[in-house]
Amino acid sequence: MERVVGTVVRGLRCPIINQGDNIEEIVVDSVLNAAEVEKFQIKDKDVVALTESIVARAQGNYATIEAIAKDVHTKFEDDTIGVIFPILSRNRFANILRGIAKGAKKIVLMLSYPSDEVGNHLVSIDMLDEKGVNPWTDVLTENQFRDYFGYLKHTFTGVDYIEYYKSLIEEFGVECEVIFSNNPKSILDYTKSVLTCDIHTRFRTKRILEANGGEKVYSLDNILADSIDGSGYNEKYGLLGSNKSTEDKVKLFPRNCQPTVDRIQSMLQEKTGKNVEVMIYGDGAFKDPVGKIWELADPVVSPAYTAGLDGTPNEVKLKYLADNNFSDLKGEELQQAISKFIDEKDEDLVGAMEAQGTTPRKLTDLIGSLADLTSGSGDKGTPIVFIQGYFDNYTK
Repeated sequence: MERVVGTVVRGLRCPIINQGDNIEEIVVDSVLNAAEVEKFQIKDKDVVALTESIVARAQGNYATIEAIAKDVHTKFEDDTIGVIFPILSRNRFANILRGIAKGAKKIVLMLSYPSDEVGNHLVSIDMLDEKGVNPWTDVLTENQFRDYFGYLKHTFTGVDYIEYYKSLIEEFGVECEVIFSNNPKSILDYTKSVLTCDIHTRFRTKRILEANGGEKVYSLDNILADSIDGSGYNEKYGLLGSNKSTEDKVKLFPRNCQPTVDRIQSMLQEKTGKNVEVMIYGDGAFKDPVGKIWELADPVVSPAYTAGLDGTPNEVKLKYLADNNFSDLKGEELQQAISKFIDEKDEDLVGAMEAQGTTPRKLTDLIGSLADLTSGSGDKGTPIVFIQGYFDNYTK
């Protein structure tokens, strides 16, 4: 019987994960149980994706704002700290900022505008145009920003992040000055001690600061890169990828993840005889057309994955073939011609006209985004995503 379905994605429920749980056994048991209950067969090249959150929970990779404060104060002592380019997120940055404030004497908070690096807007581009403000050259004080744009709340959260972030700092009795600029060098007019909080542009930001007189320059991946008094840590990403856990604690990005995905793959091979690919995923990378956020607040989409998920898609565009290569064919004859072309396609289609319009992204970024959209970030209760048919094509 001819197959009429391509990729199938299932969000799988599993027990609530706690510190010390055997995450590999729980994932494997959840997949096998779902296959039995839902009556689907596990096949070669299926993909099991598990969210980074349950891996970090099983590891117990948590830290308090007190641990953040101690690390910050060790690095900056009593200097005025320039805290620059944070993303606008209560979940991602509120507790981090509280920890920074707890370890500081004075903070100059420098926000990028019109948006943070992942697309959360403080003000619309249209309003910048209307007021004649150039975000690439103009450095604004808080009063100047308010005079131009007033008090604006985020489209979806309803939060005035300027007011909110300032209040988090001041709750610790710390003096806070807010400025707005997209040029890292602007902060050096206020202090030479800087904690840059951007994610994907952090290396460039640090390079610019260090080349222009920055004396103590750190980024979030330098904070809690080591354990503080027994706290969780992440030697590669520090506080990057962390989330709010409680009012005084964050859950960090999981560490040493490769053994976890390799073990799950091995256990599934042993129990099913199938070669299933496995990955851990965090935020996907896709842009919301209304809120404008492009989501990726984690340092990477996938901190670990099995070997079969390395690389990028090598696909041809079916409509291009139908409209160009085989425009004179129809029906069964067209189907056979396209199938033959796919079977005989080159292993590397970079630059080929037949591949234009296909998605030139890493497999793990594509599959991680698919998994993130499937599991959501709320109460769906499906931190494991099982994907079938992702590597099939028109000929299968």
